[in-house]
Amino acid sequence: MKLEASSSGFATVDQAPAVHRLRVLTVNTHKGFTAFNRRFILPELREAVRSTQADIVFLQEVLGSHDRHAARYPGWSQTSQYEFLADSMWSDFAYGRNAVYPDGHHGNALLSKYPIIEHRNLDVSITGPERRGLLHCVLDVPGPHQVHAICVHLSLLESHRQQQLQLLRRLLESLPEGAPVIIAGDFNDWKLRGNRTLGLRNDLHEAFERHHGHLARTYPARMPLLRLDRIYLRNAQSHAPQILGHKPWTHLSDHLPLSVEVKL
Repeated sequence: MKLEASSSGFATVDQAPAVHRLRVLTVNTHKGFTAFNRRFILPELREAVRSTQADIVFLQEVLGSHDRHAARYPGWSQTSQYEFLADSMWSDFAYGRNAVYPDGHHGNALLSKYPIIEHRNLDVSITGPERRGLLHCVLDVPGPHQVHAICVHLSLLESHRQQQLQLLRRLLESLPEGAPVIIAGDFNDWKLRGNRTLGLRNDLHEAFERHHGHLARTYPARMPLLRLDRIYLRNAQSHAPQILGHKPWTHLSDHLPLSVEVKL
């Protein structure tokens, strides 16, 4: 497991009133294109994400840069996709570059209305060309504990996913015992074995499974059958988890987003 670490250098907010609720959104952006890459829709995606009023946004498959697309598509942003999505609404953002190719790179990103005081990207790629990562951010949310946010995008292969989940469990074991932890993203766990692996931890719960008795169907977006996207919590409670399964979301990616209110 390789480690890439950095710090934002933002000051803490020690004197602010404690925050007890956070609105969380997770979405696989499909690099700003509709399913099957038929249309570039990043500006529409930004408006949809803004409409949720989320405090923290977990993004997977977000482009850091892509020279060929920048030359091909009119209106392509001069900044990275995660900066474009953050705009003026999320003051802080962090990016974990996972896949690098001749035209650019993509990975996971986190947008936050609270200062990101530290972030690191854990390379959990196993073997072969498929590159995956866990983006771990420490958020300075006013209250007794800093909030840890982990943005996840796991492998398409079951054996690789199981190894990556063990790395995720090791990361969890390294975090402060009482700190709230939010883990969200695309687990690619269509066989649900990964959920059983994480279920061995008594201190974690998945928001949709706790409230509805089953995981959320999120893929493919227009006729969701597979339960790929998740929101797990530790030292926090979930309230009103939702699948954003209506327009425009059904046309903005190949995955449906999930949202939940987190009680700290």
